[in-house]
Amino acid sequence: LGPCTVVSVRTKATHGYDALQLGFEAKKKNVTKPMAGVYKKAGLPGPLTMLREMRMQKTEAVAPYTVGQTLTADIFSPGEFVDVVGVTKAKGFQGGVKRHGWSGGDATHGSMFHRAPGSIGASSDPSRVWPGLPLPGRMGGDRRTVLNLPVVRVLPEQNLILLRGAVPGARGGFVVVRKSVKQTKAQRQKAQGAK
Repeated sequence: LGPCTVVSVRTKATHGYDALQLGFEAKKKNVTKPMAGVYKKAGLPGPLTMLREMRMQKTEAVAPYTVGQTLTADIFSPGEFVDVVGVTKAKGFQGGVKRHGWSGGDATHGSMFHRAPGSIGASSDPSRVWPGLPLPGRMGGDRRTVLNLPVVRVLPEQNLILLRGAVPGARGGFVVVRKSVKQTKAQRQKAQGAK
């Protein structure tokens, strides 16, 4: 996790909401003039690969954060719950059996119906295919948020946190880790007890 640099601070007085704009991992080229001005104003030496705006929760304030400040993994603690946002693995164009879990047709006895869609609608009425019908198509490559993963361990010297649960996306992909926004009462009590 990071180190992430605070590129901009959004306040309720100026922008109508409280948020931090965080940047991650420097890159060498492909920066527009307006973005170059943003980095120059923040006092950063160059452009960053990833820019994400993180809204503050109602209980948090933007006052302790300043432009140019570096955030590392030590903002999280063991026992706390986090949400992980990422892009799932893209599988390309797939049939309905793989994409939607269809059972398919008979495999033997002269059947000529194995993995095909079958009927997708009536003929005379309504004479069209209803929207949202599960059919073959592109699979994966979607933004997904996994909620309430517990932090097992924090390794601040390596900027790592260990989570229990599934993290969306392929190896080497970028994910956003944020403090959980939909905790149950039991999870809140457990997190407070761990601290």
